[in-house]
Amino acid sequence: MLNPAFEKYENDLIQLARTVWAHPEPGFREVESSRAHIDFLRKAGFEIEENVAGTRTGYVAMWGSGSPVLAFLGEFDALYGLEQQADVAEPAPIPGQNMGQGCGHHLLGVGAIAGALLLRDFMQERGLGGTIRVYGCPAEESGSGKAYMARDGLFADCDAALTWHPSNFNMVSTGSSQSCIQCYFRFTGIPAHAAGAPHLGRSALDAVELMNVGVNYLREHMEDSDRVHYAISNPGGASPNVVQAFAESRYLVRSTTNPKCQKLYERVKRIAEGAALMTETRLEVVFDEGLSNTVPNFVLEGVLDQAFREAGVPVYTADERAYAARFKATTPVEDQLSDLPRAALDTGKLSQNVRESELCDYYVETMRSDVCEMGSTDVGDVSWVTPTCTANLNCYAYGAGSHSWQWVAQGKSDIAMKGMLKAGEVLALTGLKLLESPELLSQARQELERRLGGEPYRCLIPDEIAPHYYD
Repeated sequence: MLNPAFEKYENDLIQLARTVWAHPEPGFREVESSRAHIDFLRKAGFEIEENVAGTRTGYVAMWGSGSPVLAFLGEFDALYGLEQQADVAEPAPIPGQNMGQGCGHHLLGVGAIAGALLLRDFMQERGLGGTIRVYGCPAEESGSGKAYMARDGLFADCDAALTWHPSNFNMVSTGSSQSCIQCYFRFTGIPAHAAGAPHLGRSALDAVELMNVGVNYLREHMEDSDRVHYAISNPGGASPNVVQAFAESRYLVRSTTNPKCQKLYERVKRIAEGAALMTETRLEVVFDEGLSNTVPNFVLEGVLDQAFREAGVPVYTADERAYAARFKATTPVEDQLSDLPRAALDTGKLSQNVRESELCDYYVETMRSDVCEMGSTDVGDVSWVTPTCTANLNCYAYGAGSHSWQWVAQGKSDIAMKGMLKAGEVLALTGLKLLESPELLSQARQELERRLGGEPYRCLIPDEIAPHYYD
């Protein structure tokens, strides 16, 4: 059951989340979403600093004073290509729209706000001191907003950072995640008539293709945990009878740590240089974004686990289960079973729950792990600066995972809202435990320092790169 203390906030929080869902926006351009957050928090009595770290839509909302300082991390950006109608259990694009909340960030940011509000009430009731900060973090999907915020020192005086993510499961997130670098490789050649004078042309598109071939040969000679992805972002034209004078590819390079990622990125750049040399084209490398691997913190994960158990998981009605069943049916059960979290201790129970239930309706036991999961998040940059932990709350039916039309369609549902509000309760209880037992914060800091081994935080984004966006 939801904490009764939420009753006075519940309707307004749900309305805020549904407003953000209805106005999906890309990273660093979440103008309406950010404004809705800021207006809500200002009305709730928080002091607001806007346009932090030059991100335009990023903000920090503050309440209280002194130490300790607890950070609640929120997001609100959406994804291209997921313009799905609400509550429709089949692909149903919204005419005239090209984005959707396919990763649940409309819930994530509001859930962080919910946690901050409830913790503030707990602090007032118990006479506890300290500072609550809500960080409105833009451009998680593309742009690495938290990396710019960390680079500018916005988390330097925080004692801990708490966050959550919408999920198909109820569990504490554990383990690491990959660091990554994304950039554009732009080749410029010489145009020519492809039949009449091909010898006068120098094909930029050939350079893009040769680079892709070279990277494919690289894959045999990099670590199993490394990943390199690409898209041809500009083929240079649609006419095959013209030697393409410009072409561009966008690459995403991932590895388990920042130094390894940087090394792999340099190897990819050398392949691009070789492609330019072979085709006699000119190469320009344009840095897009970069973010750090996540540093786990078992101390905070333990506190989060206790709070999660006390709060419990959402309880669903028969109508909500019937709603979830419609979406679960859109994905084969075999595919659902192939995508279970590796950190689950009770995999057998979880597999059975996936087969028998429409959605995750229990707390999944998790094994604290240092293993690097495939995927990246700019939460990693925060975790290098201050102890950080993440909860996963079920907001969707079993079936398709994040970045899917199914998640967009369910984003306004009662199931999604229950998960969001429960996340706020879990985060608030975690914060309360840290304030009442400050020695836990000292232990978490000691663990972070031990894990870093004296290695300072170095943002992967060069100092001269400012927050920006590319379509």
